Amino acid sequence: MEVFLMYFLFAVGLLLIIKGGDWFVDAAVWFAEISGIPHFIVGATIVGFATSLPEVIVSVIAAAQGDVEMATGNAIGSVTANTGLILGISLLFMPIVVKLKDYLPKIILLLASIAAIWLFGISGEISIIASVVLLIIFAVFVYENVRSAKKNISVQDDTAAVEKEEVTKAIVLKKIVLFVLGCAGIIAGSELLVNYGSAIASSLGVPTRIISISAVAIGTSLPELVTTISAIRKKQASLSIGNILGSNIIDITFILPPCMLAYGKSLPVSAGTLYTDLPVLMGLSLFCFVPTFFTKKFSRWQGAALLIVYAAYMVYTFMFH
Repeated sequence: MEVFLMYFLFAVGLLLIIKGGDWFVDAAVWFAEISGIPHFIVGATIVGFATSLPEVIVSVIAAAQGDVEMATGNAIGSVTANTGLILGISLLFMPIVVKLKDYLPKIILLLASIAAIWLFGISGEISIIASVVLLIIFAVFVYENVRSAKKNISVQDDTAAVEKEEVTKAIVLKKIVLFVLGCAGIIAGSELLVNYGSAIASSLGVPTRIISISAVAIGTSLPELVTTISAIRKKQASLSIGNILGSNIIDITFILPPCMLAYGKSLPVSAGTLYTDLPVLMGLSLFCFVPTFFTKKFSRWQGAALLIVYAAYMVYTFMFH
C-alpha cells in the first residue's frame, strides 16, 4: 500500500504541475495583455518564462532541500528530453524549411550555454562565476528575443484595432483565482515530485539522478510536449521548434543560478552528469542543428535519429547507472 501511495502521489505531483502551469500561463498572459504590454513582448518573454516555471520550481525546491542531483538532473534532463524526445517527435511528423537567420542566434546561445556548464563543471561544481556567465547568456537571450519579435511584428499588427475581451469584475476575479491556483498547483506538485521522486529512486535502488533525468525531467517537459502536439495538429512546425529552443535556453541559464542561491553554495556536478548527460545533450544539439546550417531545413531523418539516440541514452542510463 505504501509503495502504491508513493507512485500515486508522484503522479499527482505531475498532474498538479501540468494543470497548474496551464492555469498560470493563461492568467499571466491575460494580465499582461490587458495591462497594455505589447503582444510581441508577451510572446517573447512571459510565455517562455511561464512554461519553464515547473522546471525552475522543481529544481529550486530540490536544491533548497539539499537534493542537488535532483536539481541539476531535472534542469539538464529537461533540455535533453526537449531535444531528443519532443523535438524528435516534432521533426519526425513535421520536417521544415527554415530561415537560418531566425534560428541562428538562439542556436548559438543554446550551444554556448551547454558548453559553459560543461566547461565550468569540469571543476566539479557550478560556482558563482559560472552562474554569472549563465545569467549573462540568459540576458542576451531575452534581449535577442524581444529585438527579433519587435523587428518581425507587422505594421498591420501594430496599428490594427484589436477586439479586446470586456474586462469585468467577474473575469478579473476568475483570472486572479486561476493565477493563485496555478502557482499553488505548481509549488505543491513540485514538492510532491521532488519528495516522492527521491523516494522512488531509493525504493528502486537507483541514484536520484536517474529518476531526475527521466521521469521528473520528462514530466516537467510535458507543457512543451503538449505545445508540440498542438503545433503538429495545426501544421505550425516553426512554433514547436521556436518554443523548444527558447525553453531549452531558459532551462539551462535560468534554473541553475537560483538553485545555487537556494543551496547556499556552489552546486556539485556528478561524474554521471559531467561525462554522460552533458556530452549526450551537446551531441544531440549538434546533431540536430549543425546539418541545418548546410541544408537550411530540419529533416524527418533528423527527428528519427534524435528519438533513437534519446532512447539509447535512456536504456544506457538505466542499465549502467
